[in-house]
Amino acid sequence: MAVPFRKTSKTRKNKRRTHFKLRVPGMVECPECGEMKLSHRVCKECGAYKGRDVVEK
Repeated sequence: MAVPFRKTSKTRKNKRRTHFKLRVPGMVECPECGEMKLSHRVCKECGAYKGRDVVEK
């Protein structure tokens, strides 16, 4: 079984993990009702997308 010759340093480990982080989702305000929603998705509150009612409530 292969074993590393040297211990991986903190710097090297952190460089490898630079993309391993939480990101804030792209939230925008719904133009119809003003609630916050994910961009390019139907609003959960009013059911509108691109100025049209897509989901009947």
